[in-house]
Amino acid sequence: KDGTNVSLDTSLRLQGDDSERNVPPTKDTNLPTCLLCVCLSGSVYCEEIDIETVPPLPKETAYLYARFNKIKRIAVSDFADITTLRRIDFSGNKIEEIEDGAFSKLLLLEELSLAENRLIKLPVLPPKLTTFNANQNRIKSRGIKANAFKKLTNLAYLYLGHNALETVPLNLPESLRILHLQYNNITTITDDTFCKSNNTRYIRTRMDEIRMEGNPILLAKHVNAFSCLRTLPVGTYY
Repeated sequence: KDGTNVSLDTSLRLQGDDSERNVPPTKDTNLPTCLLCVCLSGSVYCEEIDIETVPPLPKETAYLYARFNKIKRIAVSDFADITTLRRIDFSGNKIEEIEDGAFSKLLLLEELSLAENRLIKLPVLPPKLTTFNANQNRIKSRGIKANAFKKLTNLAYLYLGHNALETVPLNLPESLRILHLQYNNITTITDDTFCKSNNTRYIRTRMDEIRMEGNPILLAKHVNAFSCLRTLPVGTYY
């Protein structure tokens, strides 16, 4: 996995007579969701239709793809009655704010992408996430709570590249396999960032990849920080 969710091509092509072909397409964002978007077997595709808010979703929606729109804010009410969601993709919007508790009822949610938005802090994340992508935002370390990831015991793929983090997030779960932190502003790490300084026998058996290139840190100065890893992080060593 590279942090990018790939969805089906949802464009609808309608053929008409010659006079109709010269009429420019219009986008009426006041249409009911399943006329404005494509609804198919529990999946809702609302990609590249210039919506500015999360549309009302049909009951039993499991997968929502709302990439490349103009959504600026996610409210608690957007998902208050849709507890069946398993995957949400908001990549390529203009999201600046996510209300506290916006995802709190999504107890089945496994994949969440907020990549390519304008977030400066992370919301509280649902407990069963396996994949979280927040690449290419404006997130600083103070925008991530100390225990933001600690209880996410299923989280395997965490993508936080191309942000403004000064430090590696704390309390990363044991389940983590892939961690992307490339192109941030990370200047230091400690012996407890990935490992346990009080336990020299501790090994992170599941961690396969850590990317830290593009940060202003010389990793060779922190070799003890990687003693529990099976492979060294990708980054600058000299």
